[in-house]
Amino acid sequence: MSTKELSPDLLKTKQHFEILDGLRGIAAISIVVFHFMEMVYLPDKNFIAHGFLAVDFFFCLSGFVIGYAYDDRIGKMGLGQFFKSRLIRLQPLVILGSVLGLLAFLFDPFGGHPEVYSAGKIILIFLASVFMIPFPVIEERSFNLFGINAPAWSLFWEYVANIVYALVLCRIDRRYLLVLTVIAAGVLCYVSHRAGGSLLGGWGGPNAWDGGARIFYSFLAGLLIFRFNLILKNKLGFIGLSALLLLAFLMPYSKWNWITEPLVVLLYFPLLLSLGAGATLTQGFKKLCVFSGKISYPLYMTHYAFIWMFLNYYTSHKPETGQLTLIIITGTILLTCIAYFVMVAFDIPVRKYLTNKRK
Repeated sequence: MSTKELSPDLLKTKQHFEILDGLRGIAAISIVVFHFMEMVYLPDKNFIAHGFLAVDFFFCLSGFVIGYAYDDRIGKMGLGQFFKSRLIRLQPLVILGSVLGLLAFLFDPFGGHPEVYSAGKIILIFLASVFMIPFPVIEERSFNLFGINAPAWSLFWEYVANIVYALVLCRIDRRYLLVLTVIAAGVLCYVSHRAGGSLLGGWGGPNAWDGGARIFYSFLAGLLIFRFNLILKNKLGFIGLSALLLLAFLMPYSKWNWITEPLVVLLYFPLLLSLGAGATLTQGFKKLCVFSGKISYPLYMTHYAFIWMFLNYYTSHKPETGQLTLIIITGTILLTCIAYFVMVAFDIPVRKYLTNKRK
């Protein structure tokens, strides 16, 4: 089907589950705080040591939202239009995050050693980040898959999941989807066991394939919730569900992680998704949830350039606990403000322009 033959309704964004949008924002802010904290404290001293699980919550949300948005129309849209939709939604901030990461890498006022890399290698690192090609070569950044914008590892797997959805998952019966989800759960448990009881993998060269296990269970679980309509009506509201989500990130880091982390991903997050999709949103929180959802992706994709700068500042200046607390709180607020500016000045206009050009 060509673009000219597409009905406008096929390209129109469906109504959002606003509480789920709000929870996405809570997860994005949590992972920003986690990234600040992990640069300074070992996991047993980090009050939000499980904040990285926000990525698994994103993956679960993604499976549900993709199923809701495209299951009933991808056949009419065709693969080309589906992929264009996803590229317009995701790629502009992938590129901007890469640009910010490159600038921070080259001009960090607190340290870093870009001079040890040739201009050709820096260009390759940048292009790999823009085109989502894993290129783990920066040793001082723990061989991140995407050294100048570390969170892009999850976007790489998001693209993979979208491709698999378009080619396979959108066509299979939900009973087979259930079987795949059970298999994916087994693989996730194996990955956790092999990693010593942790699901903190997928971001770097040595653990890259762990990211595949993380997304394919959570994405399938979210898609399964949509296909089986496992939506639980409740009155927990945005505040109640936000508190329940934060509990997963704030739970103590302990010797029981090999049980608690898989249980959170396998059972707790799908439950929260079902509750979030069925919760009643009071009018007073509607604007907050909408704002939270809109800012979540810009915040996630732009914050890490500043996290590297923070690490270099900490290494060179060794601030005390009081200063660190102030820096992390202020930094999180400023990064949220930057994300809002990015959303208004770049993400929304660029996506609007690309959508209009497409039509």
